[in-house]
Amino acid sequence: MSGIKRPFVHLNAAMSLDGKIATRTGDSRISSPADLKRVHRLRATVDAIMVGFRTLLTDDPKLTVKFFDAPNPARVIVDSKAKTPLDAYVVKTAKAIPTIIAVTSKAPAEKIRQLEQKGVTVLVCGSGPHVSLRLLLTRLRSRGIRRLLLEGGGELNWSMLSQGLVDEITVAITPRIIGGSEATTLADGRGSELVKGGVRLKLIRTATYGPDLVVRFKVMN
Repeated sequence: MSGIKRPFVHLNAAMSLDGKIATRTGDSRISSPADLKRVHRLRATVDAIMVGFRTLLTDDPKLTVKFFDAPNPARVIVDSKAKTPLDAYVVKTAKAIPTIIAVTSKAPAEKIRQLEQKGVTVLVCGSGPHVSLRLLLTRLRSRGIRRLLLEGGGELNWSMLSQGLVDEITVAITPRIIGGSEATTLADGRGSELVKGGVRLKLIRTATYGPDLVVRFKVMN
């Protein structure tokens, strides 16, 4: 696990055949009803779900468990500048479901105070322009989070993958092609300069859920 004590991280996503996890307008309703149940079954097995600020702003997700009788995992939001709206669902329900927002030391103190008043736990992770993901994961583990489900957008996914912070990946591939140079892909960011420098994976299993092909991989590096 990259030499640090951190949660086991499982990246889960749904994408089109051409690798898009959202359209250029931000629509990310890709999974079939059968695959959605798989996702919620997976959510029921983890201690926390992590997303980035852009996903929060676009989708205002609940990040809860449906279809199964299981406790809701904690919610973790990576939001360097503490821009999470106070009326976001995860903030409004923070006193009922543990909610953590990770920021940097550059985040406004007044906004942090407002979030904490709503019941949010704010973790300052680093002093740079972006949250230190390694530090965040270490602090999550110290809080008892042993299994973390990453449901990030392309930027957060690549940041986690490129730093060796993901252990497994499950992707549901829907039989559609979305296209669009501005559409979000499974992993965006700067990316690898050479193919041989990409993140290596080992196929664990395949399955079908409705029309979707679901593939699961172990991350090798």
